[in-house]
Amino acid sequence: MKALPFLCCLARPSVLLRATVVELALIVGHLLLYPTGIHQEQPRAVPVTGPGPGPGPGPDTTTYTGTGTGTGTGTTTYTGTEGNAATGTVTPAPAGRTAAPPTGDRGHPPVVLVHGLSGNRSVFVSLRRSLLRHGWRHVEALNYSPLTSDLRKAAELLGHHVEQCCERTGRSRVDLVGHSLGGLVARYYVQRLGGDLRVRTLVTLGTPHGGTWLAPLASVHPLVRQLGPHSDVIVELERPAPNCRTHFVCFWSDLDELMVPSKTACIDHQDLITRSVRVSGLGHLTLAVNGAVAAGIREALSAEEEAEGGASRSSVA
Repeated sequence: MKALPFLCCLARPSVLLRATVVELALIVGHLLLYPTGIHQEQPRAVPVTGPGPGPGPGPDTTTYTGTGTGTGTGTTTYTGTEGNAATGTVTPAPAGRTAAPPTGDRGHPPVVLVHGLSGNRSVFVSLRRSLLRHGWRHVEALNYSPLTSDLRKAAELLGHHVEQCCERTGRSRVDLVGHSLGGLVARYYVQRLGGDLRVRTLVTLGTPHGGTWLAPLASVHPLVRQLGPHSDVIVELERPAPNCRTHFVCFWSDLDELMVPSKTACIDHQDLITRSVRVSGLGHLTLAVNGAVAAGIREALSAEEEAEGGASRSSVA
């Protein structure tokens, strides 16, 4: 995957002002859209046939670090526009049976979107539309309650949702995209609850993988306390995770006001296959709706598919 810088900026006052104005506008937009995403998504019914999905592929031993492709760095400018809401829903298949995917639908794995602490599925209106427009057939969003007191419970809920998604679509693995706390929920599911069997790629947007120093300043909410640098959840995620097969792609911004320090949004773990993508000039909320970030997410997911395809061809040869 190529690096994803946007406009190169060094926190100039004009850039900082612009990012702040955009964030304030997004807060207003978020409040207006919030009621549209309160209810849990109800997926649409698809034909049912055949046995359930099988286990995921074996462990991947390749390790990527740094910014850009593999261990290298580079600069590529992406342009894109923000979309509006797009809906697509599915109904769970009967227990013990698997929903067959439409004929020829063996391209992109399903994508499950996981929102942050103060959001719901409405925050992914633009990203969902972007994915659907570019060939992703199955895009779903999970709502977890803002009253949840433990990140682990949200991770368990995500695990159930992923299993249902695999049943509905007939696929053995999915991709996850998590914004802010949602990325940490997804990582906990993958790393601590065996979710790497089901999750091929996890993309996180402004997620405090190392904990953020802002969390102790607003620690009334139990979930916020778990975002602190030395919380029990962060310490748990620092433990060894041998043979974790999921690939992690972390988007982080130099102007993310909630990530202190900003690079806490990157994963630093020797057992995990990770790639960090630096974004310049975007605030925390903007990461979930920016068109160029959406293009970077699409490229990250497609790059994993190309790598899998290449590995398959090599093994056949």
